[in-house]
Amino acid sequence: MAQNIYDQADFFIGYSRLGRSVHGLAGAAEWPAIRALLPDLAGKRIVDLGCGFGWFVRWAKEQGAGEVLGLDLSEKMIARARAETTAPGVDYRIADLEQLELPAASFDFAYSSLAFHYIEDFGRLVRTVHRALVPGAGFVFTVEHPIYMAPSRPGWSIGADGQRTWPIDRYAVEGLRTTDWLAKGVVKQHRTLGTTVNTLIGSGFSIRHLQEWAPTPQQVAEVPDLAQERDRPMILIVSAERTSP
Repeated sequence: MAQNIYDQADFFIGYSRLGRSVHGLAGAAEWPAIRALLPDLAGKRIVDLGCGFGWFVRWAKEQGAGEVLGLDLSEKMIARARAETTAPGVDYRIADLEQLELPAASFDFAYSSLAFHYIEDFGRLVRTVHRALVPGAGFVFTVEHPIYMAPSRPGWSIGADGQRTWPIDRYAVEGLRTTDWLAKGVVKQHRTLGTTVNTLIGSGFSIRHLQEWAPTPQQVAEVPDLAQERDRPMILIVSAERTSP
């Protein structure tokens, strides 16, 4: 079972105060890049893996989606998502993505935001999603970039040339990494970029777009703290399509 860090009181309080928790999709700097990859959702059956407070679920319904299923391990997240959703055709369920089972060919599109880096058996989850999608269905997700997940010490340092550097620790060594973010002992699963892509391909997906996200100059001008995201990628955006049987 995945670590349910989001239901820990200190973590949940801290997470609830983040800009993306307060302002939803508009508070996520990477959202414009993600939105550009999304297909027409009108009438589609959609699953959101790690739906959190339900921001994408509600947005998808606003775009005309037929049915949207939001899944999350956190009871607190699901409770708030249910409380803030009134649209018909939406279902929220508590689910551990490590053990997820979904009916075959039951969805036309799958989405996930910053959830898969908590998953140990990524291959199993990808195969489950593949089976649950109809042929030709899209699959768009974001994860923490593996470069971001493998620093040897927190934050950046100043090199001899005066430039900021991001030391990397055992990038090729995959597996559990523990970090202190909003709470101590947050467990994440490090995978190389190659492993992520090859797992998708090996499970029957075709890669349609891969983006190592960085903020635009305009975004940095509006939010100067985003400048550090131009020094090393924090978020990986993947768009794939279910192509093989």
